[in-house]
Amino acid sequence: MAKVFRSWNVDQGWLLPPSLHEFVPPGHMAHFVRDTVREALDLSAILDTYTEERRYPPYHPGMMVALLLYGYSRGLYSSRQLARACEERVDVMAVTGLNRPDFRTIADFRKRHLVALSDLFVQVLRLCRAAGLVEFAHVAVDGTKLKANASRHKAMSYGRMKTAEPVLAAEVDAWLERAREADAAEDQAHGVDRRGDETPDWMADKQRRLEAIRAAKAALEAEAADPPDPEDEKGPGASSGMRRQGRPLRGEDGGPPDRAQRNFTDPDSRILPTRDGFVQGYNGQISVDAAHQVIVAHRLVTNSADYRALVPLVDEVRAHLGRKPREVSGDAGFANEANLAALKKRGITGYLAPGRARHGEADAAGHRRLTKMPLMSAMAARLKRAGRHSRYRLRKQVLAPVFGQIKEARGFRQFLTRGLDQVRGEWAMICTAHNLLKLAQAGS
Repeated sequence: MAKVFRSWNVDQGWLLPPSLHEFVPPGHMAHFVRDTVREALDLSAILDTYTEERRYPPYHPGMMVALLLYGYSRGLYSSRQLARACEERVDVMAVTGLNRPDFRTIADFRKRHLVALSDLFVQVLRLCRAAGLVEFAHVAVDGTKLKANASRHKAMSYGRMKTAEPVLAAEVDAWLERAREADAAEDQAHGVDRRGDETPDWMADKQRRLEAIRAAKAALEAEAADPPDPEDEKGPGASSGMRRQGRPLRGEDGGPPDRAQRNFTDPDSRILPTRDGFVQGYNGQISVDAAHQVIVAHRLVTNSADYRALVPLVDEVRAHLGRKPREVSGDAGFANEANLAALKKRGITGYLAPGRARHGEADAAGHRRLTKMPLMSAMAARLKRAGRHSRYRLRKQVLAPVFGQIKEARGFRQFLTRGLDQVRGEWAMICTAHNLLKLAQAGS
């Protein structure tokens, strides 16, 4: 007996739903992001930049903001991915209203308004608080290493620069001399008005690399002559090899040490240690409210040390929401005497792991080390006394899911932009999209 199947007529003409709201089911994230941008976010910082009349009107800024935020919430980060989704995915069409901006328009909009897009984090965070998602009872802090838009193989140490520069310079000089000899021979053979004197590509590449090495070498030497404030994380010396444990390092001649490095693709990025080796990247730091895993503050720096981030992350919570958390937890990277004193001054109960004794270090030696730091010693005793009932246990269960959702579920492991200011803006958008998802789940 013949089998009966549902019709599959690919040539049948169809009409799309008469309303964009029918493109995806009610309660879909596309509706939530679009309506939140239209009704709840203040976009005046972006809208006010459109002043002059144009022959062909630009895309509505609200639509572009909604497209970016929805894309980030769905793991679509590159402008090409977003442009392709505008043509292929009905959920994205429900956000854009069938507009199809090309990838250059999306990339230019994000670059032009990155500061204003970063500021949306605070607006979304306040919406989360209004929805009851932030309780200020316990906040956990941590950092994660994310790859820069650059390869660590494109970095070069100052010592290697010193040896590579004269070698490349000699090669370039020899090639220029050969080119001049070839020009003279060609002029004699073909006449002075004939072409044939263009710089060959194989020589131009060496010249460009020599110029890049000289520029990077000069930047490291300028940094050695005028070292940045160690508290200024934006300074290029934050983790370029010019410092060790906060102390400046210099070569025997007073210049940069040979170990100082600089990346040619993204000079602001640094080589950072991770569990899986080393990456050329940045350190994205966040503080997360334990109630619903909402990111209440974020920060991005160029070094792997986390201890300087504790006070700024805690103070930003109060700056954003007008209230400080009652408890803060963090791993050993945040634990030092100064941070514990800062939390005590602010009336915040801290749970910062003092760290374990190094391999082979006797318990007595570890005890003597802690007795020189009374706050750290008291913290170690408190955590040991509470055992598995300590509030410190909240740290991992609050932070690990957030980093897992960002890096695994939504696949964000590498920045698209270059330069510290641009990357900080991109990190802010990642945190904003995370909070939007939490807000959407609360309303569902």
